[in-house]
Amino acid sequence: MRVLSAADVRRIVSMSAAIDAVRDAFRELAAGNFVLPARQIFGDGTVLVMSAYHSPSGTAVVKKIGIALDQVPAIRATVIWTGGGEQLVADGSSITTLRTGAVVGVATDLLAPADASRLTLIGTGAQAPDQVRAVLAVRRIAAVTVTGRSADRAAALSTSLTAEFPDVKFTPSTSVDDAIADADIVCCATSSSTPLFEADALPERVHVNAIGAFRPTMRELPRDLLTTASIVIVDQREAALEESGEIIDAVTSGALSTEDLLELGPALSQPLEPTGRTVFKSVGIGPQDWAIAAALAKA
Repeated sequence: MRVLSAADVRRIVSMSAAIDAVRDAFRELAAGNFVLPARQIFGDGTVLVMSAYHSPSGTAVVKKIGIALDQVPAIRATVIWTGGGEQLVADGSSITTLRTGAVVGVATDLLAPADASRLTLIGTGAQAPDQVRAVLAVRRIAAVTVTGRSADRAAALSTSLTAEFPDVKFTPSTSVDDAIADADIVCCATSSSTPLFEADALPERVHVNAIGAFRPTMRELPRDLLTTASIVIVDQREAALEESGEIIDAVTSGALSTEDLLELGPALSQPLEPTGRTVFKSVGIGPQDWAIAAALAKA
């Protein structure tokens, strides 16, 4: 049995490699090559268990997640990958942030304007840095506005990312509306229970990613953004309707139909024509974890 730390995960799988692996996994999902049990949720979402079995390779992944939003880091997880007589146990927190960033990279590459140069990040928690890394891996971003409720945390994250990406201008902010006013891409990575902004505050042409809200009581996006966007993509329709507060709200209100929700896997092989505002909403599913774990197992 191999045991890998968070540092091992980062050393072995780059963000670009993670994006490629997650993109391939969603294509495999669309092809029907995964057995994907429903996520088990305990303690009002404080403990989650996710699993996925890849039929062609006979490999599987199981992840146990503990979530405490009042702690840092808020997510603590362990991933177990098994197949071909091999077993791997890895730090699940690093895999979670890496694969969540990677799926945003896949969606951004699919939907964001090709000439996008301005990114706004909303949120300064553990998921935030990989959101930036993923977008920078697929678009030539010149300027990033890092937005959070705490000016000190926004400034600290901006400084950290500047050291990693010296050619990109990072600006801290505490005003969401100001930060998104001229953005080409917006990434939401918060635990908010109410929408972070009004749709009217966004530019007419923008791509929005939202990965923070993972409970029915949580919402990052306003209903009118979902109903007016030219394309709304989710990682998996069933998971979004079970766990995404903003999707549940829009569908139960009748403002959005389930047919309006495209799944990422099939969308990767469809001739999409993104215009105006586009949205990607992710709650995270097992094939993402499998993709990173499989890459680790191969190394």
